[in-house]
Amino acid sequence: MRITILGKSPSWQDADGACSGYLVEEDECRLMLDCGNGAFSKLRRYGDYVSVDAVVISHLHADHFLDLVPFSYALTYAPRQQREPVDRWPGTDAPARPVLHAPRGARDVFRRIVGAWGNDDLIESAFDLREYAAGDTLEVGTLRVRFAEVPHFTTTHAVEIATADGGRRFTYGADSAPNDELVAFAHDTDLLMIEATLHHPETDGPRGHLTPAEAGDHGCRARAGRLVLTHISDELDAERALAQARRGFGDGPVTLAREGDVYEV
Repeated sequence: MRITILGKSPSWQDADGACSGYLVEEDECRLMLDCGNGAFSKLRRYGDYVSVDAVVISHLHADHFLDLVPFSYALTYAPRQQREPVDRWPGTDAPARPVLHAPRGARDVFRRIVGAWGNDDLIESAFDLREYAAGDTLEVGTLRVRFAEVPHFTTTHAVEIATADGGRRFTYGADSAPNDELVAFAHDTDLLMIEATLHHPETDGPRGHLTPAEAGDHGCRARAGRLVLTHISDELDAERALAQARRGFGDGPVTLAREGDVYEV
């Protein structure tokens, strides 16, 4: 299983960066995990968007799904997607329509957003939209996808992507406050990609994110094989974040997600 970092920024993009987006591939199967602002452009750099089999959205915050809008426009209006020939494109009777797995309530959210300026069914027409709930298991080609709800400001799911035999596991923590649910869900995973958004814990109101030290602690308690910090701004000191996470994680390898990096599981 091959994971390419398309975007790792928090809710504001790094310089020349993108928000959450990850391309997961095994054999001929291609899955995009989250599709935050800027991630579709990065997807085009590393692969052909019409070859994506499925998109999985962890939660309905803009920095995790907003680029479904340009993705939908491409699937709808790109020359290669038209039935009649356009320029060098010969026309097709089978335009790409990837499956889109999103949390319950996604259809209404997408319609409210896109309906503000155009046809409210843009996303569900471009994709085969299917809503999931925590506890569901999906089959995407040769990959198996599971979910566990984690605490955040809206309904949010950690996502496990595993080979069909369960022999190799990649766990994505999405966004979350400190919690035991992710630790249990990610137990013994080969690679845990976990947010490390905050320099210091939130002091006002409910918590919704982790510090690098807390990310390291979660990885240690989950006994993850490798830890990758993500959802962290380029305005924070990368070496400081890594040092904090390593103290919590222990002896295992810890790296910081960077766009274009590839991880093999």
